[in-house]
Amino acid sequence: MPSLAVIRRRLWPACALLAALVLSACQTVPVPPAPVTAWQVRRPLLQSLSRFRLTGRVAVAVGQQGFNADILWVQHGTHTRMTLSGPLGAGAAEVSDNDGHLAVITSRGRHLGNAAARAVLRHQLGFDPPLASLRYWILGVPDPALPAHVAIDKAQQLTSLRQAGWSVLYHAYQPVGADWLPRLLTVRRADVRLRMVVDVWHLQ
Repeated sequence: MPSLAVIRRRLWPACALLAALVLSACQTVPVPPAPVTAWQVRRPLLQSLSRFRLTGRVAVAVGQQGFNADILWVQHGTHTRMTLSGPLGAGAAEVSDNDGHLAVITSRGRHLGNAAARAVLRHQLGFDPPLASLRYWILGVPDPALPAHVAIDKAQQLTSLRQAGWSVLYHAYQPVGADWLPRLLTVRRADVRLRMVVDVWHLQ
């Protein structure tokens, strides 16, 4: 009968070969992709939503100054139309942004474009409203054109967002069709605070 040492010498090449095969197999097994979450599905769908309408209320505070207004927001592609009743004088004022081209119709019927429109908004509101990003924020998603830091809850809904120097907090959602959209949110930067309550959503 061969000694234990001889048996070990005979088995060693086979053991080494087996170990090499096991290591090789481990290295070639593909790593499965991470599971897709509901947020990863919902976010691009909402960001691509180009036609919607909402009615609600806003409360804007800049330092010690502020105002309340009813709001009508209509989105058609890159064209945003926002009607505010209360600021910019008595009655209603309309602000529109068409792919970066800003226009304002004041409550007195004055039509202002681009530079003049921005000047009157900055003077009356106290800040430049981030309309291009706000159209996404009110849907509960970040602006896809800018980097963002987001926080998601267990329901796969956005709870907070930081983007372009602004922070957005989402306090409540409401069912709209097959999804949930924001009902109450707050947008802040420095001493500017905009609080919006959405009463009715219309998706087209």
